[in-house]
Parts: sequence; C-alpha cells; structure tokens
Amino acid sequence: MKCQGKYERDARAQGFERIAGVDEVGRGALFGPVFAAAVILSPERPIRGLRDSKLLDPERREVLSVRIRERALAWAVAAVDAFEIDRINILQASRLAMRRAIERLNPAPDYLLVDAVTIDLPLSQRALIHGDALSQCIAAASILAKVERDACLREWDLVFPYYGLKNHKGYSTDQHWKALETHGPTPMHRFSFWPVREHSPHALWTGYPRQGDLFVDGDDSAAIVIDDGDLTQPETVALPEAVALPEAVALPKAVALPEAVALDVACAR
Repeated sequence: MKCQGKYERDARAQGFERIAGVDEVGRGALFGPVFAAAVILSPERPIRGLRDSKLLDPERREVLSVRIRERALAWAVAAVDAFEIDRINILQASRLAMRRAIERLNPAPDYLLVDAVTIDLPLSQRALIHGDALSQCIAAASILAKVERDACLREWDLVFPYYGLKNHKGYSTDQHWKALETHGPTPMHRFSFWPVREHSPHALWTGYPRQGDLFVDGDDSAAIVIDDGDLTQPETVALPEAVALPEAVALPKAVALPEAVALDVACAR
C-alpha cells in the first residue's frame, strides 16, 4: 500500500475544498485515554514522508508532527479518558475522540476521510480501511495523535513509575502484565478490559460493560483480544466493608499533572 493524495484529489474533484483526515491512537491500550487527531492539509504546502505513524520511528514522527502543525490549514487533537471508555466502550470512545477533534478544526472541514469508521456528524465522509496507510491526511492525523499520546504517557510514567508506561505506552506487554500482577491497576487503567480486572486485587465494581471484539482488522498493531459480551449499562455492586485500596493506587503528594495531559489542543493557520 502506498500513502498518497488520491482520495483527497477525488474529493476535490467532487467540489469539496477542506478535506480533513481523521485517525485515533490507543484503542488497544490497557491504560489511559484514547487520542484522536484531525488534519486539513494544504495542497499548496505538501509534506513529504507522510505515512502510517506505526511505521515511523519516534524521531521521524516528531519531525513530521512539527511540519504538519506548521503547514496544515488546520489541525486539532482530542481525547477520551479511561473513565469514559469504561462507560461507553472503546469503539464509541474512539469515535467520540475523533468527533471532538473534528469539531475543533478552524476552518471547519466540508469532507472527512476517516480511518476505518464513520463519524456521527452531518458531513460527507468516507471510511477507508487501512486509511492511515493510504491517505496522506489520515496519515498526518495518525502522526499527530501518536505524538500527543506518547507525550502524555511519558508524563503519566512520572506519576505511576512502576508500570513502564514510557516504554510500552500502556499497551499489553510482558512488562505491563508483570507490573499489574505486582502492583495492581491504577485509577487510570481501563477496568472494562479483562486483563486489568483480572489483576485488580479489589473488585470495586464488577459490572463493567465488556468491550467485545471492537477492533477493525489491522487497525492497531498493539490491539489485544478483548472478551465478548453485551454493552448494556451494568448495575453498581455494593462495596464490601473496610476495603483498603492497594498502596500502588495512592498518588504521591503534590503531584501536578503535566501540560502534555491537557487535551484541548488545536491550531489553525
């Protein structure tokens, strides 16, 4: 597959002018928010080297993210946190993050190219399987979302240093599993994902909706297999008496959340 501007040119041939590429990052992770970005590239200011963010090394992603912000007509990044993910399920949370990013674009787009899914907005749009490997504007969105989420996870690693978040970015790895087995989950873990629930020493709420197999094939290289089940809202279970939270959950004193965690990031030229 070759990342190119074919789909953007097709949209312009239909009369659309502001084509936004949209993608998410972090659907398969066990920890933290799912991020999304939306980018309207300028036909007059092309960016060489755009491709699926998963195929780029971190240094190259950083370079390209700066160029995207400098040359794009508009860009925005948004996120949905772990609490919302547990409440509405990861697929809907991913779509919500994408919608938030799109709604922050200025100027607003008149056409969307989206990686794999459709967005609940009254805009003409096209969902492309493997869109981040096929479309330049989706690839640009993929790069911005990945860079922002990686920065966020590096900062969360300072708050929860025992889990190796700066290394695996919250995904399911041997290091992450061993940390969960040793310390249990943090409040920022996704308790609707079975590996997190399985390693929780105290089942404070056992009725989380099960996420099901919600990953589009090939979308997220680090996606994990999630247990199936319905997505109905659960009933709250009464807490047992005198349940003490594990020490690993306690936050250190006077921890100021870093700027990289702020999610209202947007820019327009």
